[in-house]
Amino acid sequence: MLSRLAESLYWIGRYMERAENTARLLTVNYYATLETSGQVSEEWGPLLDISGSKDNFARFHGRADGRTVPAWLAFDRNNPSSVSSSLARARENARGLRDRIPSEMWECLNRAYYDLCFQNEEVLDRDGLFEFCSAARDTSQFFFGIAFATLPRDEGWLFMRAGQMLERGDNVLRLVQTRYRSHAADPAQMAVHNHRWIAVLKTASAYEAYRKCNHANTSPRTIAEFLLLDAAFPRSVRYSGENLHDALEGIDRIHPGPTRRCCVKLNGCSRGLITRPSRSSSNAIRPSSIRC
Repeated sequence: MLSRLAESLYWIGRYMERAENTARLLTVNYYATLETSGQVSEEWGPLLDISGSKDNFARFHGRADGRTVPAWLAFDRNNPSSVSSSLARARENARGLRDRIPSEMWECLNRAYYDLCFQNEEVLDRDGLFEFCSAARDTSQFFFGIAFATLPRDEGWLFMRAGQMLERGDNVLRLVQTRYRSHAADPAQMAVHNHRWIAVLKTASAYEAYRKCNHANTSPRTIAEFLLLDAAFPRSVRYSGENLHDALEGIDRIHPGPTRRCCVKLNGCSRGLITRPSRSSSNAIRPSSIRC
């Protein structure tokens, strides 16, 4: 496979996963601000840290609020992490692969581009953020569903899978790290703090899966442990890391050599994730310490 084609498939995987993650983040936070009246301005700022776009945001906007942050993360093409930018860049990468990917995958991207990528802040004026984000999330799931059902399991699939898993693991790490930094010391704020951690679960589509494993405990520690280390949940960091490693090993079997160093590094990372820290350990569940 030509390196240009492999790179395009890798970035398609990343951009489509990024679009879905950003859409989920906006949707959950939108409802969280409605449920925590009086905390609206405080709720939107952390989204910039989670998306990794805080510095870039400051170049174009002065204040992070319920208007500027949703517009920045949903529609703004100056933000490479916005939903519109992610979908547009995925489509641009797919244009050069139209003879290499199933027509249904291209049609999914092309339709989403024309339906979503020309939207602007008028969506917020008519209170349509939820519909916009739902459409973006459904597009990503539909796209990966088509890929799973139709793409041959060759190096093209492996490159796209590697991009998807790397983006997913990075997103969950940012999510957990950002919330851990804002640990509530004031008992009066504990209710709001716990509500935010429930929102973290919902952002990762992990609420129902978490509840099956932990019926009553919703402490930040157990939530973080689940999102980082659970072996069965497909959006955990451990699961993403193991699948990324499998994809790179598959590429290395087809093209020995170039991915060897990445595989070795990920092997060390995977061992750290698989070894669950004891509950008595003072260093347990510290996201920054296990980031690959």
